[in-house]
Amino acid sequence: MSAAPVRIFVPIDAAALSVGAEAVAQAIASEAAARGLAVEIVRNGSRGMLWLEPLVEVETAEGRIAYGPVAARDVPSLFDAGFASGGAHPLRLGKTEELDWMKRQQRLTFERVGVIDPLSISDYRAHGGFKGLEKALALTGGEIVEAVKASGLRGRGGAGFPTGIKWKTVHDAKAEQKYIVCNADEGDSGTFADRMLFEGDPYLTIEGMAIAAIAVGATRGYIYLRSEYPHAHRMLQRAILKAEAAGMIGASVMGSSHAFHLEVRLGAGAYICGEETSLLESLEGKRAIVRAKPPLPALQGLFGKPTIVNNVLSFAAVPWILDHGARAYADYGMGRSRGTLPVQLGGNVKRGGLIELAFGITLREIIEDMGGGTLSGRPIRAVQVGGPLGAYLTAGQLDVQMDYEALAAMRAMLGHGGIVVFDDSVDMARQARFAFEFCAKESCGKCTPCRIGATRGVEVMDRIITGTERPKNIAVLRDLSKLMTDASLCAMGGLTPMPVLSALNHFPEDFDRPPLPLAAE
Repeated sequence: MSAAPVRIFVPIDAAALSVGAEAVAQAIASEAAARGLAVEIVRNGSRGMLWLEPLVEVETAEGRIAYGPVAARDVPSLFDAGFASGGAHPLRLGKTEELDWMKRQQRLTFERVGVIDPLSISDYRAHGGFKGLEKALALTGGEIVEAVKASGLRGRGGAGFPTGIKWKTVHDAKAEQKYIVCNADEGDSGTFADRMLFEGDPYLTIEGMAIAAIAVGATRGYIYLRSEYPHAHRMLQRAILKAEAAGMIGASVMGSSHAFHLEVRLGAGAYICGEETSLLESLEGKRAIVRAKPPLPALQGLFGKPTIVNNVLSFAAVPWILDHGARAYADYGMGRSRGTLPVQLGGNVKRGGLIELAFGITLREIIEDMGGGTLSGRPIRAVQVGGPLGAYLTAGQLDVQMDYEALAAMRAMLGHGGIVVFDDSVDMARQARFAFEFCAKESCGKCTPCRIGATRGVEVMDRIITGTERPKNIAVLRDLSKLMTDASLCAMGGLTPMPVLSALNHFPEDFDRPPLPLAAE
């Protein structure tokens, strides 16, 4: 009887593909065939250690052995070194689960990403998939909602609103039709957790949305996906078809009386589509313009019906909560920030990638201990947390804990968990200008404070940078920022002053440098 083929894992995640993972997979297949070795190449998701991509893993009796970063040209020497049995090689990193990056994490949402074949339902089941949905089917909608409330889960899209309260509002609303909408328009700078989850474990979000549908009595759901994610789009489309064919969703969810039909819709390509009401307008086929609130989407959302709108990571946390219990989830974290947070570390950093940790770890531990400091080797000067509308923190503020309230006390925000690192070569006046420029370009245009304020902000910053009446223009800048914060219809205009004022307050010297021509940009 012939020996079972050796299982070799090569990521199909977009980050790995961008640095040659497809060529590596083809080289492994060709080399194994030439040597007469039986191998099974599994295209998994990324483990999140992006500086090591393409990260190749080999399944051995001792566990999975990681090698990376692997280029196609490395493959012959890997096989020469006994790679198929975990042999020694300069690229050998050791057991994947024992790597420091992995050992330090608490992976709940991302526990299967990089471990399984993303589209294999049997693999998903074998690693705990659909257990949360099975338990939800044995509960009433009210009991599911109470479990989500008791877990302390808060929205992972930026606002941090308690998920259970939103679900209860939709649960209690009276309507013949309700909807579940997943906001997957991941547009913040330095964020990629949603994409990684879709490409590495797509059934998890599907399961979470199905649980939400059962909880509130919805029968239809939509995933509003960022248009720049073609790999994630294809993966989701295939996963939904497989889930329907297997009876996990569709006319009868796992053989129950609950129906849940799910579709993917590509986003309109604008940052403002990440705002929930603008997203709903886009889903309805209209121009993505922010709606005034009230009414809340939970009462009058998609097509005027009660709608749950949650971020990918919010839905993806729910199956674990239902499977392991609300208390087990709430035991992670601190204060009012419960559970885990998938942090996305990028910018000028040696080891960037995805880290899932319980709330409470400090920014310094993430950047210096796990990220290894700046890639340039220069001192850290600024760190932006929470996307392009998040505050800039100084090197002296890195001991802040990753927690909604701790960051809010510093006039900062957690957002979607994106962290972008800058060294001491950054010009913070230029970064402030960029915030206004970004808002001016991405504003839906509905309200005057955002539409006009951002444009005026660029002009004011141009005068400051070129040295024109700086004291007066800085006063105008502060006044304009207060107006936008207080009077904008949504967070697009309301939060734009956050990076601007943090740059001005923390790095005033950059607003008083010798004048530079704007053409220098």
